[in-house]
Amino acid sequence: MLTRDFISDSLYNPAYGYFSKQALIFSPEKGYDFEAFRDSADFLATVGRQYEEMERELDDVRNIPRQLWHTPTELLKPWYGRSVARHIVRQHKVDCAARNSNDPLVIYEMGGGNGTLMADILGYVREQEPAIFAQMQYNLIEISSKLARKQLSRQLANVRIFNKSVFEWNERVDQPCFFVAMEVIDNFAHDVVRYDYESGAPLQAFVRVYDDGELEELYEPAADPLICEYLAARASLQGPAYQSPTLPSATYRRLRQRLPLAPNLTKSEFIPTQAFQLCKVLRDWFPRHRLVLSDFYKLPDTVPGAVDAPVVQTRFNGSMVPCETYLVQPGWFDIFFPTNFELLKRIYDSVCRSQISSGDDTHMSESRVCTQREFAKQNAELEHTRTRTGENPMLDFYENNKFLLS
Repeated sequence: MLTRDFISDSLYNPAYGYFSKQALIFSPEKGYDFEAFRDSADFLATVGRQYEEMERELDDVRNIPRQLWHTPTELLKPWYGRSVARHIVRQHKVDCAARNSNDPLVIYEMGGGNGTLMADILGYVREQEPAIFAQMQYNLIEISSKLARKQLSRQLANVRIFNKSVFEWNERVDQPCFFVAMEVIDNFAHDVVRYDYESGAPLQAFVRVYDDGELEELYEPAADPLICEYLAARASLQGPAYQSPTLPSATYRRLRQRLPLAPNLTKSEFIPTQAFQLCKVLRDWFPRHRLVLSDFYKLPDTVPGAVDAPVVQTRFNGSMVPCETYLVQPGWFDIFFPTNFELLKRIYDSVCRSQISSGDDTHMSESRVCTQREFAKQNAELEHTRTRTGENPMLDFYENNKFLLS
């Protein structure tokens, strides 16, 4: 199977996938009173104790240790979600004025986890903008049946839950809307390509699974339609040409081939084919959307010797252990990727924004990238997340996150 199919199966298979069996989201019962903490270290110490207690409880009641992870949505609730809501409401008002319309606020969120972001966004709009809330529609697209049931149990007004993958979406949404994806695309499956040193032609990786469970990575000329379409889209981007970091200049490649025992293929490059597929879903089914997307742009302990490689890790004896390959037993390991936001922005604009040239949406210009800190300065209620010494986790934490906003 292709690398992306192997990774997707490892993470999402309903019978044994990592997210089906191993993973839980750390979610404090209520938001933290940040003014009660002396500084960020004091706050982290409290979070660490709660994290350890929850892990011990999970290990006590299950034969198989589960893996916890935390997100800014949960750790900084409700203020993180409210910052996203403030951005959306401000942009919604600007868009309505530009269209001279009174369109309802419509939000589609992908991968809502425990439903915390949804609840915090709705809570902010209900409190601060009751007239907008009265017409508001919130739609959550959730692949996990277990999480969809948890989201439904919140019984929030103005909400619809779609228990399906976003890649199965087949209902065109012609009204203006916001599409929200927070800490989701890092777990989108990637493909692996290498390039022929002599010709520069790409080869695609596939994983062979043997009867005894052994895994082997093999290569063949790139022929998968999605891989080929992504590489063609990347090659045709306007502006500076994108050159794969794995592929040196033609002159260097010719000289290298003269060396004894020179390899015939470059090192591996992980390419975000599912993120590219999401761009196509947005173009085809949500043509009037604005995107609010956030995730990691850099990560420690990535698989060595490859470009844009993932972190592959599992929990052992209470500690997270990184691996040096993605060829691991399916379901037991988290596999998550950093995102090249500047490249994703160019791909997204090429796919989703190139056709906006007339009509009511001409004001919807190309997207922009900003850091977590920049987004918080523009949108967060920072007075509520400040510790007694003045340190502010909303500004200082998650420095390896960026936003893509359109």
